[in-house]
Amino acid sequence: MSVAAAPIPSRLSAANMAALLDAVADAVLVFDSRGQVHHANLAARQLGVPESARTLDDLAALLGADALAWVHRLRGTAPPQPVTQLARLGDGRVVTLELSRLPGGPWALLVRPLAAGGAAPSAGDHAVDELVQWFDLSPVGMVMLDAEGLVVRSNRAFEALVGRVPVTMADADAPLRELLAWDDDARPLGTAIVERHATLVQPDGSRRRVAARLRAIEPVPGQRRLLAVVEDRSAEDERDLAQLEIGALMDTAGIGVATFDESRGWLRSRAPRVTPGDAPAGGASVDGLQAISRELVDPASLPEYERLQRALKAGERVQVRYAVRHPALGRRWLLTRVEPGRLASGRRTMSVVTLDVTEQERSREQLLLQAERTRAILDSVLVGIVTVRDGGIEWMNRSARRMFGGELADFAGAPIATVATPEPDHPLRRDDWVAVLAEGQAETFECRLKARDGREFWVVGNVVATGGELTFALLDIDARRQAELRVAQAQASLERIIETAPMAIGLVDAASLRVLQLNQMAAAFIGTPIDAAVGRRIDELFGGDDGAQLRDDLREALASDAVTRREYRRPGAGGAARVWDARYVPLRGPADADPGRGQLLLAASDVTEQRAAEATQRDVLVREVHHRIKNNLQGVAGLMQQIAERRPEVAPVIKEAVGQVQAIAQVYGLQVGASGPLRVKSVLDAIAASVQRMFGRPIAVEVHGGAPHRWALPDAESIPIALTVNELLTNAVKHGAADAVRCTLDCSDDAVRIVVANRGRLAPGFDFAQVRGGVSGLGLVRALLPRRHAALAIEAVGDEVHARVTLTPPVVTLLEPL
Repeated sequence: MSVAAAPIPSRLSAANMAALLDAVADAVLVFDSRGQVHHANLAARQLGVPESARTLDDLAALLGADALAWVHRLRGTAPPQPVTQLARLGDGRVVTLELSRLPGGPWALLVRPLAAGGAAPSAGDHAVDELVQWFDLSPVGMVMLDAEGLVVRSNRAFEALVGRVPVTMADADAPLRELLAWDDDARPLGTAIVERHATLVQPDGSRRRVAARLRAIEPVPGQRRLLAVVEDRSAEDERDLAQLEIGALMDTAGIGVATFDESRGWLRSRAPRVTPGDAPAGGASVDGLQAISRELVDPASLPEYERLQRALKAGERVQVRYAVRHPALGRRWLLTRVEPGRLASGRRTMSVVTLDVTEQERSREQLLLQAERTRAILDSVLVGIVTVRDGGIEWMNRSARRMFGGELADFAGAPIATVATPEPDHPLRRDDWVAVLAEGQAETFECRLKARDGREFWVVGNVVATGGELTFALLDIDARRQAELRVAQAQASLERIIETAPMAIGLVDAASLRVLQLNQMAAAFIGTPIDAAVGRRIDELFGGDDGAQLRDDLREALASDAVTRREYRRPGAGGAARVWDARYVPLRGPADADPGRGQLLLAASDVTEQRAAEATQRDVLVREVHHRIKNNLQGVAGLMQQIAERRPEVAPVIKEAVGQVQAIAQVYGLQVGASGPLRVKSVLDAIAASVQRMFGRPIAVEVHGGAPHRWALPDAESIPIALTVNELLTNAVKHGAADAVRCTLDCSDDAVRIVVANRGRLAPGFDFAQVRGGVSGLGLVRALLPRRHAALAIEAVGDEVHARVTLTPPVVTLLEPL
C-alpha cells in the first residue's frame, strides 16, 4: 500500500497520525523539506531507525550512502508523483524505496523489504535459504541475480573480488556485466553452464583476472534466478607465465631437470635437446645421468663423479663439476646440483639440475691463458707490478724485481712493507687497503722505497683491489723528482727576475682572459693592485673603450704565432698620461692547437719619456724641413718673377703660377711656427695677405660665428684648400671691379664656409659643374677641391659674384677647447 494513496484528513492530530502510521505494515518515515524527521512508525523502528534520529543524515548508517543521496536529490527536485527505487541498506538488505509528498507539505519515505508480505514460506524460499547457507560457507565468490538484474545475494568472497557490489546490474561496471554475461546472447537460458572471463579494476587501480561459471535456476516456477561462481585466476595466470618463462630459460640455457618423488620415483620434468649443433648436457635427467657410465667420464673428473653418485644414493645436497667425453659432441663439462627437500604432505623429494658449462670452462681456460700472456706482457713494461694477498707478496714482474733488488723467491710471502722506508705513515705499511678500496677502485700515492742493496729512491704508485688481492703499480720517479727540484729552483729564480724587472710582465689565460700572474710594473700598467687583479678579466680591469680595444688586441694576438705589438696611453701618478709599448706572445703546448687554449704573455715598457723625446726631435726636423721648403719656394717664385719681367708675353701666366707657389710657401711658412694642425683662419689670413701684396688690391677678411680658432686643417688638406682660396681670390681680383674684395669666414658647430665676394657679373649660362679640370683658374679649383665633404658654389647676388666653399669633417677638424 502506498502512503500517498491513503486519504489523510486535513485536521488529523499528531497522535492520530502516529497511530495511523503505526498501523502500516511497511516502514514509514515522515520528514519536512529541511530533512527534519517528524515521525518513524513502528515498522521503521523495527527496521532499525533509532529513536534519537532527528534528521535524515542521522540515518546514513541504516539507509546507506547511495540511498540517502537518492532521497536528498529527489527531495530537492520535488517530483509530483511517488518515485520508487531499489536500494541496498547499510547491512546489505535489498529493499524498495518509495518517496512521495503528503498533503500539506511533509514527505514520506516508505521502505518495503523484498521478502515482506507475511505469506508462508514456499519451497522456493527453502531453496533460497539453502543457497544462502552455501553462499556463506563457500570460499569462492558467489552471486545470485533475479530476472531483472537485481543482486539478490552475494557472499564476502564475491565482494572481495569485485570491490563494490551494485544493487542492480544496471549500476554495474562494464567489466562486471561482461563477466556475468548481462545483456549478452551468451546468458544462460537453461541448465547449461556458461564460463566467462574478464579483467576487473580494483579500487586501488590494480587489475585482477577473474573467471565466472554461470547457470540459470528456477527455485519456484516462474521465479528465474542466475547463479554465478567467480574465481580469481590471477595467481594461475602468473604461475603459467612463470612456467613458460622458466621453460624458455631452461631451453635457452640447455638445463636439464629431474625430480624424485617418494611415491612415484624419478619424474623427468624437462631435458634439453641433444643435437650436434647444440651444446646441451648429455644426462640432463636421471636417465641421462645413468647413461653416463664411468667409461665416459674424464679420468681427472672421476673423484667428482663418484661424489655425485654417493649424494644421489644418500639424498644429500651437493654440487659437482666434472668432464665427460660425449660420443657426438666430444669433451664436455657438466655442472650437476642435487637439492633434497620435503613436500607439504611430508613426502621426501629431490631435484637434480644439470647444466652444460663447457663454454664457461673454456672461458676460464682462456682467462688463465690470457693471464699468463698478461704476465708476460707485464714483465716487459717499465712499471713495477706487485701482486699481494693475505699471505704477502705473490708475484712481481721483472721491473719490480729490478727495482727491489732481488728475485721473486726473495720476497714471496713477505709483506710489501719490506721495501718501505721507516716512516710510520708510509703507504706500504697500511693494512686497511682491502677494507677501504671497493672492487676495481684505485688509489694513488707517492713515497720512498729502500731496495735490498740499501738504495733509496722515490716512486709514484697505484694500488687496485681486484678479487680479494691488491695489485701495486710502482714507477721510479727519483730522476723526475731531481728534475722537479731543479725546475722549482729555476722557477724561483725566474720569479725573482720577473719581480725585479724594469718592465711590466703578466700572464693571462687564453680562454677566459683572466689574469694569472703580474709583477709590480704590470700592476701599474693595468692600474690595479696585484691581489685585486689576479683572477679577474684584464679587459674589465682596463674598462671602457680601452678595455674593448685591449680585448680585440688580445684576440688578435692569440690568433697569431708571432709577437703582437701595441701601444697604449694609460693614466699615471698624478693623472698624467703615460705611454706603454706592449708586446703579446702566445704560449701554447703541443696539444694546444686551438687559439682559445694555452696562455698569453704580456710584456710592456713605459716609453713616455722616449716618445716625448722622439716627438720633440720630430717637430724640430719637420719645422726645419718646412722652413727650407718655404725658402726654396720663395726662391722659385722670385726666379719666375724675373722671367716674367724679361718675357712680357708670358708674364700673365707666370704671374698666376707665382701666386700659386706663394700660396704653397705661405702654408709651409705657417707650419714652421705652428704646433699641431694649421688653423683655418691662419691659412685664410696668410693667403689673403699674399694675394693683396701681389696685385696691390685691398682684401677685407671678416670672421663670423663662434670659436674660429678651433677649426683646423689636416696636413693632407692644407695645401689643396690654400690653393683653392688663392685661385678664388685671384679670380675675384682679376675679373671683378676695382673695389675691394671681401673674404668672409663663417664658422658653425658642424661646418666651415669661406665666401669670396666682388662686384661683377657672371657670364650668361655659367655653370660651375660644366667647368673642366685644369692647371689654372676654376679648372685648378675643381681639380684640387676634395670630392667628398667639400663643395663650391658660384652665384650672382645682386651686382656681386659670390664664390662659396663649404667644408665639413674630416676635410676640416673641430679641435677640443683648451
